Amino acid sequence: MIDMAFLVTAFAALFVVIDPIGLTPIFVALTQGMSAAKRRALAIRACVIGFLILLVFALFGEAVLGFIGISMPAFRVAGGILLFLTALDMLFERRQKRRRDQADEEDEDDEDPSVFPLAIPLIAGPGAIATIILLVGQTEGPTGFAAVMGVLLAVLALVMVLFLAAGLLERLLGRVGINVVTRLLGMLLAALSVQFVLDGLRSFGLGG
Repeated sequence: MIDMAFLVTAFAALFVVIDPIGLTPIFVALTQGMSAAKRRALAIRACVIGFLILLVFALFGEAVLGFIGISMPAFRVAGGILLFLTALDMLFERRQKRRRDQADEEDEDDEDPSVFPLAIPLIAGPGAIATIILLVGQTEGPTGFAAVMGVLLAVLALVMVLFLAAGLLERLLGRVGINVVTRLLGMLLAALSVQFVLDGLRSFGLGG
């Protein structure tokens, strides 16, 4: 039986790391002038590719860590620190600027941004990869793995919905609204990242 509190935490962690609301303005910029059909195709392709990348890391990430001699508690602490840095970026607007720079660099000569930069690194970035490995590492058996994948699918479904409604959402929230939501998500991510670090340190203590 999967703990509901864990599912809520997993959803919150993946939501704030992938940041569907923060990705929406980037998607609007990358698809400016495209038809609704092409935007829809790009949104679906980006989300599918992002899911497949994260699925690979969910399946083999912990095995790779074990092969190179890194324990899950150590990775949990490192992942928590990484997520905390991401939270600082969100709180001080550095994350959005870096994402826009990445999008501009990749989009200069490419009319199809679904793989780069949407799927990689905007959806399946380092923070999302670290988070999915951490979450899978906290579960046991196929049921736990399936639950994490279900949460990931739910978050990516939200990404797709927001991509498809990008123009409307941008008009409703405005620049100020998007900035406020991004900062709130940054605060939540900071708290979750500290919890990851504490869990890792607690595991070290139990192991000793």
